[in-house]
Amino acid sequence: MKAALPARASRGEGESFRGFCHAASLDLRLLFVTLFLLQFASVAQVSNIYSTGFEFSEGFDIQYTLMGQGGWTGTDPSGSGNGIVKDYFANSNSMHQPFGRQQAYVGFFPLTDTNGTLNVWRPLNFDPVAAALPIVTFYVTMSIYKSFAVTDRDCFRWSIYNTNNGGERLFTLDFDNTTTEINYELDDKQFVFTGALFENGGPAGDAYDLVVIMNFADNLWSAWLNDDQIVDSKEMTTRGLALNLGDIEAVWVNATLDEPGDNFMAFDNYLVTAEPYPFSLDPVGRLSNGTFLLRLTGEPGREYDIEVSEDLKDWFLLKPKTVDPDGTVLVDDPTASGYARSFYRARLVP
Repeated sequence: MKAALPARASRGEGESFRGFCHAASLDLRLLFVTLFLLQFASVAQVSNIYSTGFEFSEGFDIQYTLMGQGGWTGTDPSGSGNGIVKDYFANSNSMHQPFGRQQAYVGFFPLTDTNGTLNVWRPLNFDPVAAALPIVTFYVTMSIYKSFAVTDRDCFRWSIYNTNNGGERLFTLDFDNTTTEINYELDDKQFVFTGALFENGGPAGDAYDLVVIMNFADNLWSAWLNDDQIVDSKEMTTRGLALNLGDIEAVWVNATLDEPGDNFMAFDNYLVTAEPYPFSLDPVGRLSNGTFLLRLTGEPGREYDIEVSEDLKDWFLLKPKTVDPDGTVLVDDPTASGYARSFYRARLVP
């Protein structure tokens, strides 16, 4: 299906671990214990779940709707109200970075679906907790444009769905193009004003970077628009729905049924990543019997291997530990007094 919007001028591995060192020297009078935090700048196991810039080189053609390209699908039976546009966002150089030439959009063309709502998505079908990557981050650059030929304005949303029962909605971030208010809706179906407003895209190609961080282990999510936090630690589900990731959907909702605006939301640099629950290994101290204590902080119920080394070259398993429900667990090394120094690290067990 051919789709075009009004013309726009072109403008031009490493493993995750945390650790530290214990060093001891002994004379006839006193045992000295010194703790050194290791400068292990741990490399996070960040996995790219899905990313696209909607470029022609990725298989996205401006002549066709977004639905049907690159694995994207949607709810409108005719594929109306979505597509690919060109040069709607500013590019910083001749290589068209950071946006490239093409963006996706929802809106503008009237829907054939009689409920006045369009959802467009690319299936992800990812179980963050089972994959031991419960921290999922969604990045997208977006801009919402006013209506051109009519006065009607609509709502544009990003909605997160799980995989159960064909997809259950967990929560929504709503951009109301009539009031320019940004709202959120949990699965209790109550809209809440975030206190933040947005500005419409204009001749300068104004765009926002939206970041949504979802903690599937702790059932929490937060959101930022550019550098401003607009949602802080809200529940992903209030009703005990399955905490997995089916997809992240771009949504267009007609404010007045059968009277849609020709406004639209353009978006680019769509990226979904996942990484392990943050964890740390910290010193507690030495007991009178020479046993050295450490505290592991991490994902409740998750198992970690605690490893020890004398030289940072050869590592040996001290013991596996499972984090308690409060997010911490003590680790003891009864052999510590037998070594001049010991280095420790914690490694996530897949």
